[in-house]
Amino acid sequence: MASWVDHTIFWHVYPLGFAGAESSAPSPETPVRHRLRQLEPWLDYAVDLGCSGLLLGPIFAAETHGYDTVDHFRIDPRLGDDEDFDRLVAAARDRGLRIVLDGVFNHVGRGFPAFARATAADPDPRYARWFRLPEEGGEPDYATFEGHHRLVALNHEEPEVLDHVVRVMDHWLDRGASGWRLDAAYAVPAGFWRSALARVRPLHPEAWFVGEVIHGDYAEYVRASGLDSVTQYELWKAIWSSLNDGNFFELAWTLERHNSLLDAVPPPLTFVGNHDVTRLASRLADERHLGHALAVLFTVGGVPSVYYGDEQAFRGVKEEREGGDDAIRPAFPGGPDALSPLGWPVYRLHQRLIGLRRRHPWLVRAHTTPHHLTNRTVALVSSTGADGPGPRIVTLLNTGDQPCLFPLETDGLTVEETSEAAPASGDPALVPAHGWTVLSSR
Repeated sequence: MASWVDHTIFWHVYPLGFAGAESSAPSPETPVRHRLRQLEPWLDYAVDLGCSGLLLGPIFAAETHGYDTVDHFRIDPRLGDDEDFDRLVAAARDRGLRIVLDGVFNHVGRGFPAFARATAADPDPRYARWFRLPEEGGEPDYATFEGHHRLVALNHEEPEVLDHVVRVMDHWLDRGASGWRLDAAYAVPAGFWRSALARVRPLHPEAWFVGEVIHGDYAEYVRASGLDSVTQYELWKAIWSSLNDGNFFELAWTLERHNSLLDAVPPPLTFVGNHDVTRLASRLADERHLGHALAVLFTVGGVPSVYYGDEQAFRGVKEEREGGDDAIRPAFPGGPDALSPLGWPVYRLHQRLIGLRRRHPWLVRAHTTPHHLTNRTVALVSSTGADGPGPRIVTLLNTGDQPCLFPLETDGLTVEETSEAAPASGDPALVPAHGWTVLSSR
């Protein structure tokens, strides 16, 4: 894995929503809208938050939401053009921000030129091979992604599809991107990514490739595909549901699996929110537990990502319907000064915990184990996993209605962050009701 990723915390942005773009592609004669430039006033905001990477949702020409690509080599005209992309890369680089792009290579929109040629009145058999035939009872023409008619599934056994994906990856890495998030990677044969990366990595050895994988054997998929990382949905789910259900045993079980993943492959992409899920502030049953979720995210192994707006406690519920993602992909104002003052305390909480993470960069590969565990209290100890003395982070979480004095030896530990201004008793092991504390050994 590229060494720079070890020190990266991403700010994840869905550009079409962020910039308030139209919900569908405008007519060809419509002038290009240079909305990608709306991100530039927010780069300092991301740096002040503590981030060093910008994880962008789809920015290429598409029919609607960006995941129905029609031209991988062209910036979506709702967002801008090549000059706007180059400006953003330069502005981000000036601030030490690396940009990772969203590559939608499992499927394309029905307006994708190769698909148009495959389905013309006089179909071109060369391009017909680019697309998967449907399973029995499926679409009448070609296979689609998870039943979405507008998303036509590519045939990853076709060499020209591989050539196309390699060209796209190389093109945008050459223009200044630092890596790729591979959308719906789980739907693509692992060998396809291995073949693509074998051709891309020699020219771009510092690039980082993370695959969207929701379920299954994460480690095996990384090994088979040659990817650098995968999305850690198991941990995402365990964080919020253990808080909602008063069941830290679920979190402990998931962290055991997470440790095994870290033993097997490079650190996964970790998060408590993204462009596909209900926002954390809406998901949590008790808003007092938002800090608990963040404390876990920033003290366990992985490459953390913060979804834009979560750092301001934005709310939004994902719904399974047409337009059901709109609430979680909102427009941002022209600059940070226009944000509501109500969200800034959560922003500052993110700053504090991201600052802790940056002071302890070894956490990217840390193993975390519970040293005290009940339904509503847990002491999570994160360490390098190496034999002998080494740095430790101890995260104390209490979601109960009474203070908890954790049965923990605190000699040599200092309070790094806490939900309280200071421990009321002076005992760092005493955590108030619905409170949390993070201790460190050095």
